[in-house]
Amino acid sequence: MTVKAAYPRQFVEADDSLSAWSQIKSYMADLTDRPVSSPQDLNQWLLDWSELAACIDEVGTDRYVSMTCQTDDAERKQAYLDFVENIEPKCKPKWHALHCKYVKSPRRKELPEQRFQVFDRAAANAVELYRDENVALQVDEAKLEQEYQEIMAAMTVTYDGEERTLQQLSPYLERTDRSTRQDVWELMSQRRLRDADALDTLFGKLFTLRHRMAVNAGLSDYRAYAFKAKERFDYTPEDCIAFHEAIEKTCVPLLRERQASRKERLGVDRLRPWDLAVDVKGRAPLRPFPSSGELIDKCATIFDRIDPELSAQFRAMADACDLDLDSRKGKAPGGYQSTYQESRRPFIFMNAVGLQRDVRTLLHECGHAFHAIACRDEPLVHYRSAPIEFAEVASMAMELLALDQLDVFYDGEDLDRAKRHQLDGIVSILPWVATIDAFQHWMYTNPDHTPAARTDEWLRLHERFGGSEDYTGYDETLARSWQRQLHLYQVPFYYIEYGIAQIGALQVWRNAKRNRGRALADYRGALALGGSRPLPELYAAAGIDFSFSAETIGPLIEDLQSELAKLAP
Repeated sequence: MTVKAAYPRQFVEADDSLSAWSQIKSYMADLTDRPVSSPQDLNQWLLDWSELAACIDEVGTDRYVSMTCQTDDAERKQAYLDFVENIEPKCKPKWHALHCKYVKSPRRKELPEQRFQVFDRAAANAVELYRDENVALQVDEAKLEQEYQEIMAAMTVTYDGEERTLQQLSPYLERTDRSTRQDVWELMSQRRLRDADALDTLFGKLFTLRHRMAVNAGLSDYRAYAFKAKERFDYTPEDCIAFHEAIEKTCVPLLRERQASRKERLGVDRLRPWDLAVDVKGRAPLRPFPSSGELIDKCATIFDRIDPELSAQFRAMADACDLDLDSRKGKAPGGYQSTYQESRRPFIFMNAVGLQRDVRTLLHECGHAFHAIACRDEPLVHYRSAPIEFAEVASMAMELLALDQLDVFYDGEDLDRAKRHQLDGIVSILPWVATIDAFQHWMYTNPDHTPAARTDEWLRLHERFGGSEDYTGYDETLARSWQRQLHLYQVPFYYIEYGIAQIGALQVWRNAKRNRGRALADYRGALALGGSRPLPELYAAAGIDFSFSAETIGPLIEDLQSELAKLAP
């Protein structure tokens, strides 16, 4: 593998940390005031803008990563909030000024059209959407989002004589003793409900802020604002609604069929929420690894088999300590991959507790990391990341490409169990994506709704897309279950991308079963494009269709059903 040791600065002074606005403003002034007299001048100006943006982004990324790794560290929290409150808000008007300068430049149309098509439409959209009065609201929004992180990270319970995070309790939901599972599920549920009112109040504040931003931008509602802000140039809200309907038609029946089979195999009169993770034959939970070190070593072996270059990239991340995998008190929940844009290196964060889902999570986040590495030599930072609708293809396809390599962790029946777990997860996640996305469409296009109406809509969507598990006696837990979805709080309208990308990933997997070499070459070739082409072209480069209609989804669900039928229960 050939990887540059460094990407030296050409515009920003090498010893400027850019950790405060005082170090940034002179560079912003240079870009704002610099004459641009030729296409060559404009191209260099864009490269300098890109370098400055990457350097500032790296400061923010470093502080965010540090804060999420230990949310109860006051110094880390303050450093992150300093960036959110004192750097980002001062940068945003300057970025807007640069977008305006670019859009108004007479040299803009002299740049190569294909090279700058994606950036050009994004810049014009940013100019149209920007409002000075929204900058302060976005600061307030980021601070409220930080509150969500703190509330969720502080959710611990004492069980079996130890204080544990809710993530650390998850393995108990796979215990074969049903009463143990119920006790643990109830304990987790009760802990979440203790903060349910606070989370509802917090969401109400976020919702109000977001609607104000939309109105400030001259838009009817936050959905319209979010579609513009997320640069959804290649599909519409109506396409999303069609996706919901397609999932309801093709995938929900399979989900309920799978759950009916689970109920029968478990021999229970009612399938309860604590019955969804346990093995149907009463076998002990899958324990793929005892430590994060073994998880790393075995995933490296999987990547050896898929592509030695990917393995080398993964091992380099481990050697550089760019993996923080273990769950611990004070660590933010969930998992993510983030890229340090100046040094162009990926970082993976997760909360591993020794479950099969941890294997899947690491493979998933590695797909993102490989994507970041594939396009790291792209000069424009704006193109060093792809739209989420394709970025998630990179990660979800990696999960599926690794499916036949899970014998590194398992053999015999356990191997089938792990594969089935993965595929059943897809059957479950697609209806959940439709639920979360439909919930947001309803909420943000009904800005005057009450909390009670919000609950009613959530329950209606559960009836439409949910499985057959019985929540009798736990009505409040079900009514508040949307609060567990961090995207609703931190990245609104960022969820349909998972559904769209899952459809793309299933197509990559189908191609790999037909011609693995060609599928992998297409996949990696598409990753190398970063975000430099529109979504339909990125999909085409990967050898797949940018489509999430029933006509595309239906055959893929049939493939899933067929694959599941081959696996021992």
